[in-house]
Amino acid sequence: MSKREADVAESRERMVAGAADMIRRRGLNATSVRELAKHAQAPLGSTYHYFPGGKSQLATEAVRFADALAARKLARELPAGPAAGLRAFVDMWRNVVIDSDFRAGCPVLAVAVEEPADSDDAPQRAAAQAFRNWIELLAESLREHGATDADAEQTATLIVAAIEGTVAMCRAERSTRPLDQVATRLERVIEALVGDPS
Repeated sequence: MSKREADVAESRERMVAGAADMIRRRGLNATSVRELAKHAQAPLGSTYHYFPGGKSQLATEAVRFADALAARKLARELPAGPAAGLRAFVDMWRNVVIDSDFRAGCPVLAVAVEEPADSDDAPQRAAAQAFRNWIELLAESLREHGATDADAEQTATLIVAAIEGTVAMCRAERSTRPLDQVATRLERVIEALVGDPS
């Protein structure tokens, strides 16, 4: 890869990361391409150059960026067991809300709960895929530790839904208490399902 190509890739990724950050703070519909470009410290023209599909394309890529970050975190920890994956998932979101002074949550959830501004639902489809990815990673770990397919799928869905919901509660309460309480209960659910899940 040439220096120019590397610079382009870095600039593009900075815009995607900036969009994910802004969406997790303000939601999708309250964010314009102009604001996303400014937040990412990128010229507006280059934003449209890199993302000819406009806000929808940028939001879709921001969701995929957030999905990939969470999936990498889970993939690193899940070999130690489903409880280790749960703790990593919880810690990641705890850090997000604390580091943002409770102003940021999950960009995937932010996109998922908003009505598309136009007929392009690509960001919402990317959000649905992100949730499916996280659920499958957790479910696979649960299956590897003895859970049935149905129990693994249901428990993984419970984990993702519970953590995503408590992130929103943490922002509202300006406290990690909801996340801590739910994490404790989810560890017990995992332990009841697969024994000592580490």
